[in-house]
Amino acid sequence: MSLRVFILAGEPSGDRLGAALMAGLSQLAPGVQFDGIGGALMAEQGLVSRFPMDELSVMGLAEVLPKYRHLKRRIRDTADAVLETKPDVLITIDSPDFSLRVARLVKARSNIRTVHYVAPSVWAWRPKRAGRMAEVIDHVLALLPFEPPYMEAAGMDCDFVGHPVVAEPQATADESAALRAEFGLGDSPFVLALPGSRRSEVGRLAPVFGEALKRFVAQHPEYRVVVPAAAPVAAMVQKALVDWPTNTVMIDPGRFLPERAKAHKRAAFAGADLALAASGTVSLELAAAATPMVIAYRFQWLTWQIMKRMALIDTVTLVNLVSDSRVVPECLGPDCTAENIAAQLDAVLTQADAQQDAMALTMQRLGAGGEAPGLRAARAVLERLG
Repeated sequence: MSLRVFILAGEPSGDRLGAALMAGLSQLAPGVQFDGIGGALMAEQGLVSRFPMDELSVMGLAEVLPKYRHLKRRIRDTADAVLETKPDVLITIDSPDFSLRVARLVKARSNIRTVHYVAPSVWAWRPKRAGRMAEVIDHVLALLPFEPPYMEAAGMDCDFVGHPVVAEPQATADESAALRAEFGLGDSPFVLALPGSRRSEVGRLAPVFGEALKRFVAQHPEYRVVVPAAAPVAAMVQKALVDWPTNTVMIDPGRFLPERAKAHKRAAFAGADLALAASGTVSLELAAAATPMVIAYRFQWLTWQIMKRMALIDTVTLVNLVSDSRVVPECLGPDCTAENIAAQLDAVLTQADAQQDAMALTMQRLGAGGEAPGLRAARAVLERLG
């Protein structure tokens, strides 16, 4: 009898993880049957989503309140579907507000094996989440190499399967040359500016990034500024650039076909001499491209006060954490000022080589050069199923 997998993803990053995992399962367990919820990439691997994944993208903050009843019904309906179809395994991907609620309902009425892909960052804050998760999850697939002990201590199986960033293609020489030609960069060195992919991030960071970069360019007039904007906030970024250095170039992915937009982003990351980025997994994309960086982030006042008191780590940058170093400078909270950022950009520019070893070590520890993460994840699922 074919393996039957019920798989759930609630956002684009989960769709990518899910598609790679499905491809791995199809390779290792020919004839596997998929059911569940996912996006376009998972559909390409054979999933017919029970409802549009976009309905779950609001899970998290205040946006959830107007749709609470609808989302609660989706949680219940999804759990009922799992119980009705009786798969060999239920795989939930990130989106814990949705995923773990479904898993809890399933576990309350069955012994269906549950796997969760992407460990919660209990090493950073709220460590009790691991214990609550262990009540409904049997097996965790971790993206970071130091996560399994935290999950195992809570009573779950856990396998480090590699981070998807190591499988992402890097820019070719032709792509880099095409970017410079298309956007008139010539041979100029440039600093990459990445003020976030959410409207709230861009609103808080774009003004201070712009002022910091004006200071930097005043000291280094040969530098251009390149902004590969995220599609959801491109219009907002474009408006903010009025107060940025006059030589700033924005790359709007909405103006190009998807593959060309991806090539532009790859080339921008690879060709930059330096980057200023919002905190997040973008630091790993920069590390994969070997681009030295400064990380900066402004929080709402209450969020910052809570984080200061609850944080279990002294850095938020994954390159620093994975490499066990602190070579990537951070300007966070009240330290996220134009003056501080400009000073750190200048320091990194003059000592760019200091980050190279840490970035290379990060990629090695995340699985670069090994089996693709999706295939590793599939192998881990099958081996634990026995």
